[in-house]
Amino acid sequence: MSKYILKRILIALATMTVILFVLFLMMDLMPGSPFNDEKLTESQKVLLYAKYGLDQPFLVRFGNYFVNMLKGDLGVSYVISKNKAVSDLVAGPLWLSIKIGFFAMLIGTVLGLLLGIAAALKHNTWIDTLCSVIAIIGVSVPSYVFALLLAYYIGFKLHWTPILYNANNSAASSILPVVALAMFPIANISRFTRSEMIDVLNSDYILLVQAKGVPQGQLIRKHALRNTLIPIITIMGPLLVNLLTGSMVVEKVFGIPGIGMLMVNAITNNDYNLVIACAFVYSAMYIVMMLVLDILYGVIDPRIRVAKEGN
Repeated sequence: MSKYILKRILIALATMTVILFVLFLMMDLMPGSPFNDEKLTESQKVLLYAKYGLDQPFLVRFGNYFVNMLKGDLGVSYVISKNKAVSDLVAGPLWLSIKIGFFAMLIGTVLGLLLGIAAALKHNTWIDTLCSVIAIIGVSVPSYVFALLLAYYIGFKLHWTPILYNANNSAASSILPVVALAMFPIANISRFTRSEMIDVLNSDYILLVQAKGVPQGQLIRKHALRNTLIPIITIMGPLLVNLLTGSMVVEKVFGIPGIGMLMVNAITNNDYNLVIACAFVYSAMYIVMMLVLDILYGVIDPRIRVAKEGN
């Protein structure tokens, strides 16, 4: 197991290094400059480039950035908050986006599994139809549409929760964005759970367990659900990261100062270090999530681990 985990970690680290290089290269090729202030003269711009080391060759700049990143130094902001450490600028919004995305994913996973299991157990009944309709709506309607509907009806009409995010009342003001973001994972997880559970329940293995007289509750928990979870786990990682990367519009609707809004502002202002940091954080989260899922595969089904160790 340790060899399996170490191999996956090394692959993840190599992938993140390549991604960092590509991000750095893309920012270098982008038109424009972080010093687009019309009040700056050409000589002043030259001095600013020299001050921040932007006049050095590409590989030298990348090497310096990579070494500094290993030390926890992501550089400084050029525009949005001049000379302030990027790590300080990213930490707060990132934690806020992770917190909201985590609760949305938690609610989406629990409700999605319950709806999927209910639909599979009541296959071809009105319960199955209702769960399928909810899943179709959740997949078809974008999260920001749910956000607008919730903001109008729940926040504006009924006044049950605040519409705009308030740091002094974060719990109440996070309810609407969490619910809006949870709809997509609810729909996807319920669809996958229903499909996989139906296949598992009709398998010879489950029919044998039923023939032995195992109670239905135990059969679902210990046998059917375990075999259903592997494909479900496959989509949970990307779904969680998509909640963060796809939450920019939802953050805008509810005025949440998260990592999504910060990245949009950084791109608009050509704040190179901030753009690279935000984009790399998204990529790193995705890779780490896939690494965790890869390890979970080996824990849930040892056959996967043995097969991958042989590669």
